[in-house]
Amino acid sequence: MSLIEIKMAIESLTERERSELNAWLQNYASDEWDRQMESDAHSERLQSLAREAEKAYRDGECDSFP
Repeated sequence: MSLIEIKMAIESLTERERSELNAWLQNYASDEWDRQMESDAHSERLQSLAREAEKAYRDGECDSFP
């Protein structure tokens, strides 16, 4: 199904159906973000970013560090 077909199908939905679709899309996006964070954590990308933040703090490049 093409994007144009999807858009046309959405336009034919009732208000309630569009509302349900919108809620589903928001949850989908949130779940996708969670999956990406989990993937980053397993790949140690977050640890790398934490080390960069700690170095920036030690080097006086930021105001605070929790």
